[in-house]
Amino acid sequence: MKNTNKNTAVLLLHCPDKQGIIAAVTEFININKGNIIYLDQHVDKAEKIFFMRVEWELDNFLIPTDKINEYFQTLLAIKYEMEFQIHFQNQKPRMALFVSKQAHCMYDLLAHYEAGDWNVEIPLIISNHPDLEHVAKKFNIPYYYFPITKENKEEQEAKEMALLKEYNITFSVLAKYMQIISPEFIKAYPNNIINIHHSFLPAFVGAKPYHAAYERGVKIIGATSHYVTEELDAGPIIKQDVARISHKDSIDNLIRKGQDLEKVVLSRGVEKHIERKILVYKNKTIVFG
Repeated sequence: MKNTNKNTAVLLLHCPDKQGIIAAVTEFININKGNIIYLDQHVDKAEKIFFMRVEWELDNFLIPTDKINEYFQTLLAIKYEMEFQIHFQNQKPRMALFVSKQAHCMYDLLAHYEAGDWNVEIPLIISNHPDLEHVAKKFNIPYYYFPITKENKEEQEAKEMALLKEYNITFSVLAKYMQIISPEFIKAYPNNIINIHHSFLPAFVGAKPYHAAYERGVKIIGATSHYVTEELDAGPIIKQDVARISHKDSIDNLIRKGQDLEKVVLSRGVEKHIERKILVYKNKTIVFG
């Protein structure tokens, strides 16, 4: 289904659970002539925290777009101790794609983009290798090559971050980008850098995870998309999936099946982020349907 540039607002919030929150939020929208088209909520009973996503049409909404945050903060957020975000679906997220040498995730993301499946812009691709520039050219997207060594890593990353600022990037996707992101980079884009890991987390580490899995005789392999935090491969998980394998599978089969999983799981995670359907609380995610 193709994405349209909908004139809607999306509210994501969490707060201590108490009676009347849904009624108060829906009344705020209804009384200002907003038409609700999506509402979902969840209560974490252990933490006693309420989570909610609501989307409504803005065509007849009485509050000006640039004042909705202020009104909501004053009328509801303070009273209910809410932490909230309001996004406007006619403002497309701007996504930077980071790649190295493996192209399977890159191709899958760009295929969705080219097909118009997602309400997103991809203004540039950044890499620490020149190998995939021909792919970027096929999709007419600028490709920036920053060779990285231990000696120049800080300087090159500063150039990358300046480029993201120049292009007004809102989030980045590490599509098998084989570099560790610095704490400064992560702090500049909290919960806005998505990575794909080659299995469930934590799992087989190192440069040859499928070889390690083969040697252990595992019966399933997996993939995990998650937000990047300063603790390596320990950020909030967005999507996961598995594939069954057996003793009949060779290492080449494991790699092929694993790469199929990686591209699907990464694309699903990116899609949820673009749709503004993810709420991060502590080190967990609430992913709305």
